[in-house]
Amino acid sequence: MGQPDRYISEQDNESLPKNKRLLRDLTSQNVSSGFISSTLVMTGPALIILQAAAAGHFSDQQTINWMFAVYFFGGLFGIIMPLLFRIPITGAHSISGVAFLATVTAHFTYPQLIGGYVMSGLIILLIGISGLFTKIIKWVPKEVIAAMLAGLVTNYVVQIVPDVKTMPIVGGAALLSFFISTKISNRIPAVMVAVVVGFITLFLTQDLHSASKGIAFFLPSVKTPEFTWMGLITLGLPLAMLILSNDVAPGIGALESSDFEPPIRKIVSFSGVFSIIASFFGGQSANIAGMMTAICSSSDAGMKSKRYMAAVVSGVLTLFFGVFAWKIVPFIQSLPEAFVSMLAGFALMGVLISSLQQGFSENKYRLSALFAFLIALSHVSFFHISAPVWGLVVGAIIAKTVES
Repeated sequence: MGQPDRYISEQDNESLPKNKRLLRDLTSQNVSSGFISSTLVMTGPALIILQAAAAGHFSDQQTINWMFAVYFFGGLFGIIMPLLFRIPITGAHSISGVAFLATVTAHFTYPQLIGGYVMSGLIILLIGISGLFTKIIKWVPKEVIAAMLAGLVTNYVVQIVPDVKTMPIVGGAALLSFFISTKISNRIPAVMVAVVVGFITLFLTQDLHSASKGIAFFLPSVKTPEFTWMGLITLGLPLAMLILSNDVAPGIGALESSDFEPPIRKIVSFSGVFSIIASFFGGQSANIAGMMTAICSSSDAGMKSKRYMAAVVSGVLTLFFGVFAWKIVPFIQSLPEAFVSMLAGFALMGVLISSLQQGFSENKYRLSALFAFLIALSHVSFFHISAPVWGLVVGAIIAKTVES
């Protein structure tokens, strides 16, 4: 009896005009999931972008361009893709990519960074068109990539300890709320709770009347890239690999685990196309988001046939966050440095846990994963090649020779 009712419901829904069909597919469940998804990417990752921009000595305009590019085009990706395929393909930007860039922005000029972003997007596009996605990912063991990422973000998470010491009331409240939320609810991400409680506590306990400096509105502009072999090897390739392995792969996996049939080639290819567009405005990527797709595709987002609207809601909110980057950036820059650093650590805590689990859960590649982790953690560069890249190279060599 259930199948005929469902069939009739879907037939009625298909007969409606598109705009009415979209409104009918909006439910409290998918709106809630979309809101949680977008809030997750608009909090911690935004703070990490500002840290990376500061490390590269970006101007205010360059920083705002970066925020606009990744959130506007990431949000646009998250609107177009679910509407096109009617599945919750959720768009954002790569948080692991930003964490990687924080270690390398100081070693490149701004045009060279743009060139590296463009090459990264082209690599993703070519891999999507060719169908080589799974083969490329398998060449470097996933354990090695995960361990490298763990080494990359460990310093961010460790920084929570001295930051809590510097701001004990704010840090203690954020930390306590993080643990309580982890204990009592799997529905709302604990990171989001910690960020919200941290902000509330900060406003109640700190004198922030000297609010942000004013920055006049300006239209985001297209940037001129500079292409170099060093940019390709130490920026474009590792950035593309991080996006494919830590965003695209988990996003596709989340859709498959929720019994959707994602168009893998098109998802990868469109991630490349949108990343290329975002790169010309100063952003490193605009792609399918792994954690956000998991939220929007889960059963908590409601009826399966309507879950795509969770991704649309998330995309709309993310896009507007990018549009108002010129207001948001100076506000965040006015916050205490220890507070921003602490929230960035909270944002990357889940990445660290999952990366350590994936990197060291199996016995086969433990040695190569360990070296990838240690080298990435060292932040030491040789021949202008950053530690994460050396971690991947050394880890892959050990995996293919010693542990194969």
